[in-house]
Amino acid sequence: MNPSLDGPAEPRRVQLNGQHVRTLAHPLRMRLLGSLRVDGPATATALAQKLGTNTGATSYHLRQLAEVGLVTEDPDRGSSRQRWWQAAHDVSDFEPTDFDNDPDARAAVQWIQADQVRVMAELAERWMAVEHHQSRSWRDAAGMSDLVLPLDPARLRALSDDLWSVLMRYRDEAVADAADVKPVHVFLAGFPRLDERW
Repeated sequence: MNPSLDGPAEPRRVQLNGQHVRTLAHPLRMRLLGSLRVDGPATATALAQKLGTNTGATSYHLRQLAEVGLVTEDPDRGSSRQRWWQAAHDVSDFEPTDFDNDPDARAAVQWIQADQVRVMAELAERWMAVEHHQSRSWRDAAGMSDLVLPLDPARLRALSDDLWSVLMRYRDEAVADAADVKPVHVFLAGFPRLDERW
């Protein structure tokens, strides 16, 4: 298929099951999968250098991810001496209630979500530590905001779906060779306030 004629490819999605989330509930595995999704195929050695770990641990955790089908060997690269790995999917989907009857998977999902919050905070802090060295246009464009809306579960779900569609449109319209393009982390979250009368 020619993307220039047929439009952008749909992201490859995986609906996570209990085995997937139990496997992902590990900080290095989350980072390995994220790196392969964002930066593309790599060897265990290159990933270990990038993530500040050792090759043996990296290889082990890549094999664990491969056992459940979240990463695969890249068939177009590698040799008998070097294995290249790639993400098997672009996007992971799951509903927290999918695991209501599996306490281990439910605990894994809670860990994964808490890890996402930790990563978001870490990335925001790293940006804030260096933003004064960045261009004015990047400093004015980057940032965070929040808003409290009165929503029921159906409207919150519709809002999340709409915002995800917008994010996918921007992903599909991305022009990698345009001037001043950088990878930008965008986090989408919506939670009920628990400290108010609602």
